[in-house]
This record gives sequence, structure tokens and C-alpha cells, in this order.
Amino acid sequence: MKLRAWLPLALMSTLIVALGAYASVRQDAFLTKYNLGNLLLSTMPLALVAVGQTVALLVGGFDVSVAALMTMCVVTASFTLQQDSSPAVLVAGALAVVGVGVATGLFNASLIRLFRLPSIIATLGTLSILEGASLLLRDHPDGPINTDVIDALNSSVGFVPLAFIGVIVLVLLADGWLYRSRPGLALRAVGLDETSARRVGMRTGRTIVLAFVACSVMAAVAGFYLAAEVQIGSPIIGNQALESIAAAVLGGASLAGGRGSFVGTLLAALFLTEISNVLPLFQQPTEYAEMTIGGLILLALVLYQAPELVARLRASRQKVEPLAPSAGEASAV
Repeated sequence: MKLRAWLPLALMSTLIVALGAYASVRQDAFLTKYNLGNLLLSTMPLALVAVGQTVALLVGGFDVSVAALMTMCVVTASFTLQQDSSPAVLVAGALAVVGVGVATGLFNASLIRLFRLPSIIATLGTLSILEGASLLLRDHPDGPINTDVIDALNSSVGFVPLAFIGVIVLVLLADGWLYRSRPGLALRAVGLDETSARRVGMRTGRTIVLAFVACSVMAAVAGFYLAAEVQIGSPIIGNQALESIAAAVLGGASLAGGRGSFVGTLLAALFLTEISNVLPLFQQPTEYAEMTIGGLILLALVLYQAPELVARLRASRQKVEPLAPSAGEASAV
């Protein structure tokens, strides 16, 4: 069991180091402070939204609306975080962006819990609503984001962004909470078996609602860093929905729920961003990144869930064997 928990962390760490070593040998530009800083900053949107996606996966759900939510938050920021705004207005504007995330999370949770819609269907509907709302507010990229906010988001120590250090601390604390606290146990228990969790007195409904709200809030925070990248209210950005699921799965999350690692998710997000960072250095098309990510997801599913597949195979054999007639029965016939 411990080996399965550490396998995603070991695999992602090995791939990050191996790809980085190969790129640094072939391209001197990879190890420059500018490129490394850009790599870590580029990881921020995917890392944050993937951490939220991990929470949804832990309770056995999906949230495919996160990319459209990030776009909506960028568009909202173009109205609430304008140039020459006072600090008080900027704080209120930032809270408005987070409020969009909270409202979206509550809306998704209501569709899932009250109307009993599958999470993937509910969030697909939310995705369409958010995409339409973004285009309604900004039919073309417009509205520059406040430069002071962008500078604060991009501030760093050396080449390491302060925000990336904050995410490292966040995922370490989150993993400790997930595996060493009662609420963390409840989160995993709901994903493993909601019915059993309810029978032992766990408030499964509240847990699922909070999980989807947390997922949307993390997507809204990721929207700040997406806004810092584009620096304008663009309604045509944000494609991290599938990548966020990929990062969570590569980091060790189970598609069936109940298992995952926030540290693993961060490592996977860094690795996926590293692929996109390295390919231009070798003048390779970005389509290779999509193909690589798809292959890695399939590989991860096979490696991480191999024990479950073997257990199911053994169980099916045990069910079949008693049905086979014994030698004595065959001779009697």
C-alpha cells in the first residue's frame, strides 16, 4: 500500500529530473534564470486548478468547468482590477473574482446534490454557461489588468516565484490534513464508498458540497495567475480542464475516488508544464505535448491501478473455478 502511495511521487520526480537533465545538456537556455522562473510561473495556473480538481476526484467526481471558470475570472478581473484603481478597490475586485469561484462551486454542488446529476454532466452545463457569459462580457480581448497586481503575483526571490513557494507549503499541509485528520478521512471515505460513509455517521452531502466549492475556488485563484500571464481580459483562453484531471491522475489520484496526493498533483503539473517549456527550445510542435500527456495518462492508469486490476482478475477466477466440474463429477456423468 505504501509503495502504491509513493509510486506517483517517485515517477513524477524522476521524469522531471530526467527531462530537465536532457534539456540542459542539449540546450543551454533551459537552465537560465529567466527560463526557470518562467517555467515555475507558467506552472502556477495548472498547479492551482489541478489541486482543486484533486479535491473533486477524491470524492469521486469531476469538474470540467474549471477552465471556463478560469476564463470567466480573467474577464471579471479586467473589470474589477483596472488600472489606476485604489488599493481598497483592488481588494474588493479580488474578492469579487473569488466570489465568482464560490458561486460556481455552489451552483455545481447544487446540481449534483439536489438534482442528482452526474458531476461530469453538471459541470459540462456550467462550462457552457461560463463560456457564454465570458463572451457576453468581452466579445474580444480587452481591458488591461492592473500592473501592480500583476507585479505582486509575479514577485519572486531570485528566480523562484513567491507564489510557487506558497503552493509548495499549501500542498504539504494539504497532504498532512488529508491523511492525518478526521475531515481528511471523511473526504477520502466519501470517495471510496459514500453509502458506507453515511452509515457510520459522516455528513457526506456537506463533504461533497465543500469539495466542489473548494475546487472552484482554487480555479478562481488559478485565474489570477492566468490573468497575470495574458494581462488582459481575454474570453478565448483557458484550456486547463483536461490538463487538470491529467495532473491529478498522474499525481496519484484515483478516477474512482478516495485516493490522491496534493504533492503528487503539484509534481505532475510541473512536469506537464516542463514538457510545454522544453518543446519550443527544440523547435518541436506543441502537438507533441498533447500526445505525450495522453500517453502518460494511460501509462499512469496501468501502473497505479495494476494492483486493483490484478485483484479483480483473481476475484473473477475464484468465481469461475467453483463452476467447473470436478474430476469425480465428470466421471460420474
